[in-house]
Formats: sequence, C-alpha cells, structure tokens
Amino acid sequence: MAIYIDPPTWPGHGRLWSHLVSDLSYDELRSFADELGVPRRAFERDHYDLPAQRYPDAVAAGAVEVSSREVVRLLRESGLRQRKRWGGGGG
Repeated sequence: MAIYIDPPTWPGHGRLWSHLVSDLSYDELRSFADELGVPRRAFERDHYDLPAQRYPDAVAAGAVEVSSREVVRLLRESGLRQRKRWGGGGG
C-alpha cells in the first residue's frame, strides 16, 4: 500500500497545509510520519497535517501526490475515514 499527500492548499495558523494519509493503516501512517519527524500532535482523526514547507520532504520520502478529493476517497475506501464529530461542547 502507500502513503498519500494532497497539495498544501488548506489555510490555518498563517500557513498552508497538506493532509498525509494511508490507505492501509494508522500504523503505516504513524511510521511514515515518525520517519519524517512529524510530531504526533499533528495527527488529527485520520490524517497528519503537514505544513507546506514539509510537502517536498514527504514526496521525496515516497508519499504519492494526489488531489484533496482523492485523499478523502482513499480514506473512505480503506475504512480509515474518521468524520469530525459535532456538538457536545464549546466551539
């Protein structure tokens, strides 16, 4: 299987971000992220948020470049998609 990354087009905290995902397992994703030196705190539900400046590093390490739509499709088809839960607290 593989690790995938979408283009850094997602704004947040004054930067643009990519999503790093696996189509196999969270363990595969965690291992790849650890090798890149991505902090565990960058994991959010089913992906790692990766700042734009780290995009080339992920691709050089073997992440496959795909569209944002493809990232969602891969997560859904693999059964790893974790939707955001709404309600029950602050905002």
